[in-house]
This record gives sequence, C-alpha cells and structure tokens, in this order.
Amino acid sequence: MKTFFLITLVGFFTIHSEAQSTYIPSSENFTARIEFQDMKFGMFIHWGASSVLGAGEWVMNQRNIKVNEYTKLIHIFNPQNFDAAKWVGIAKSAGMKYITFITRHHDGFSNWDTKQSDWKITNTPYAKDALKQLADECHKQGIRLFCYYSLLDWYRSDYQYETGRTGKGSGRTEKSNWENYIKFMKAQLTELLSNYGEISGIWFDGHWDQLDNDNDKNQSSKVNWHYDEIYKLIHSLQPKCLISNNHHLTPIPGEDFQAFEKDLPGHNTTGFGGASVSALPLETCETMNDSWGFNITDRNYKSVKKIIQYIIKAAGYNANFLLNVGPMPDGTIQSEFADTLKMVGNWMKQNGETIYGTRGDVIPPKNWGTITIKNKTAYIHILDKPENPAFLFIPELKEKIGKAFLLKGQKEIKFKQQPEGTFIYLDGVMPDDIDTIIQLELK
Repeated sequence: MKTFFLITLVGFFTIHSEAQSTYIPSSENFTARIEFQDMKFGMFIHWGASSVLGAGEWVMNQRNIKVNEYTKLIHIFNPQNFDAAKWVGIAKSAGMKYITFITRHHDGFSNWDTKQSDWKITNTPYAKDALKQLADECHKQGIRLFCYYSLLDWYRSDYQYETGRTGKGSGRTEKSNWENYIKFMKAQLTELLSNYGEISGIWFDGHWDQLDNDNDKNQSSKVNWHYDEIYKLIHSLQPKCLISNNHHLTPIPGEDFQAFEKDLPGHNTTGFGGASVSALPLETCETMNDSWGFNITDRNYKSVKKIIQYIIKAAGYNANFLLNVGPMPDGTIQSEFADTLKMVGNWMKQNGETIYGTRGDVIPPKNWGTITIKNKTAYIHILDKPENPAFLFIPELKEKIGKAFLLKGQKEIKFKQQPEGTFIYLDGVMPDDIDTIIQLELK
C-alpha cells in the first residue's frame, strides 16, 4: 500500500523536475498545486454570446454560421439578470471551492472588457464587464477563480483557420496571420492576469484543432503554439497561477495540472481520453446534462446520486471534479442546475471531510467503490453492492488498522488483517443509497 502522507514541496519538486526538465515551478506554484488538490470540487461555467441561440457553445461551428451573421449576437446578448454574487453563492453552497469561467470560447467572444477586440461583452446592450464582477465576488466570498481561454478562434481571420479542423463554415477568406494571432493571445492573457486580481489558473482548450488526429500521441501540431513563451508569460505575471491545457495528450512542459474531459483519469469512454496519467495534480470535468453551454432542449439532467458518486470516484482517482453549468442568456443559472447543486451541497456538508484535502489512488478501482485518505485516516466509500455482501476483501490494504467504524452513527466495524490483505466485515451495516462510508484509523 502507498505511504500515507501529504507530499512535501521537495517531493513534488523531485517528481516534476524529472517529468518536466525544462520547467522548474516556483515554490508558490508548488504550494498552489497542493491547495488545488485539497479543494477537490469546482464549478465550470460555459456562457457567452452563444448562449442566446440555446443550442450549446459549438453552435457557430455546427450550423456553419458565418462571421458576419454571428456578429449580430452582439446586439442581442443582454444578460440583465446576471448576478455574480448569486453565481458564487450557488457554487459555495454546493461545496465547490473554485470556479473556472469561460473568458473566451471558440467563437472568440470575450466576456471581459478586453482592449484587443471589439467582439466583447462590454459592446453588447449589457455593456458591463462580467469577469470583473465575478472576480470581485470570488475574492470576496473566498472562492478561487480560474479562467478558461480558447486557443482556437472561429471568428478572427488571423487565426490559422486554413489548417484548423473546425470553423470551416465561418466564411473567412482573408489570409491568416499566425504571428499576429499569437501576439493577440499574449495581450489578452496579460489583461486577464493584470486587471482582475489573483487568478488561480488558466485552463486552455483548442490545441486539438491543429492536430491531424485528436489522439495524436506524438503531439505533432500543424502550427507552433509558442507555449514556451505563453506559459512563461503567465508564470511571470502570476507565479502561483496554475496552467492546464485540455489537449487530451501527455502534459507539455510548463503545465501544472492535467485535465481530463468527461472521463476519469486513464479512461476513454468518450474518445477524448486515453492519455497517460501524469504525476501532476489531476482534474476531470463533466456536465450536469449533456451540454456545456445553454441548450434549451437538453433535458438529460444527471441525478444528485450520480453527481455525488462522480465526485467520490474522481477523488478515488486522486483527481478534482469540475462540474459544469451553462447559464441562460439572461444570466440566470436555471433551477434544474441550482436545485441539484443545493442537494449536492447538503451531502458535502455532512461528508465533505471524506473528500476535501484527501488523496486517492490508494487502491485500484473496485466495482463496489474506492478509498480516499487524509493523514492517518482512510475512508472506504461503498457505492455499489459488493460481490459478497458479508465483507470487503482489499488485498492492497496492508497498513495496520487501529479502529474501523461507520462514519454515520460511529458503529464499530469488525475487520481482520492477514498477509494477503484486509477483510472488512459488513454484518449489520445498513447500506446508504449513495455512499456507505467506513472510516479507518490507521496506526
């Protein structure tokens, strides 16, 4: 069984300096990574001009809407009911510790008062800087703020759309100017990291647009993304700021945590996964229905049970869970999301100690559930009926146990440890519909 202790900064440095020989993170960055792993649960927010059309954030690409047509949304997007305090309050009551907000998605629309483009929220009838309001409220309520930033752009003609895999129906004919586009991105990132207080991370997406194959394990790209320059810029502006890139590949030097999309680390049920799991902090993101951005016809909402069990499974894989909401174009987080999140929050209030600050990857995945650990306390999460209802046999659990008991009710649980593993007896244990938690005090 793995040694149970919080990894020291020195240990982190050793692991990551070997994996990323060209990037040596600062001590502040190492500390931020540990804090990130402790948070475990965050809110993803997909929202912008595309929300008006009520068909998800890929609508421009899926319907081949031309730039001159899509631009009309700037006269329609008017989120009069946007309330940053409500958004942050919903996240906080759900037990979420951070928010990752779409500052700019693939349609190029900026949700802040950027000086680099007129295609922005402050030029809509709403005319206010949504990011500024959200950043101020996050700082006020003690929620960390991460900024999602799209690398690709279906709107700008200087983006190298000729070799891109998406955005082919946008009607752009002017020759691209890649160096100008890189300069534009650097200028926007400088704004984000200079004008909105502490930004805990930058979450990139879109690298895959310039690959021949989304699962290209060689990471060969048709363009030079200038990551060395971009990542250095970010870390120089805010050393604590963590960088992730949703490229579905092995982490690139300069990145601070590894993102997985709609899959647990190492899994590949969607076609996005399959990348090897690195030693970096991990995060998996998922939707509350089937859509990221607001989709008026998507009624396939996940149950409270499914979401809670996803949080637990992610923690068992030593990963954070980033759960998405797609607010309506008026700025309201719809009740189907808010009500579910409130119930998730109630569970986290009662059982969050078994998730926050824990580490996973203690045992291989089991059909019945997983284990999380914090210092010398381990938590067995029984999510499904074990094959033998009388006991759990955990061959990997060799650490000496002093006491075992149900988290709820403190009922003592019998156990037996032998050289081949540990037996946890379930006689008299009434299973919980969501998660039966057994706490182990380790010697």
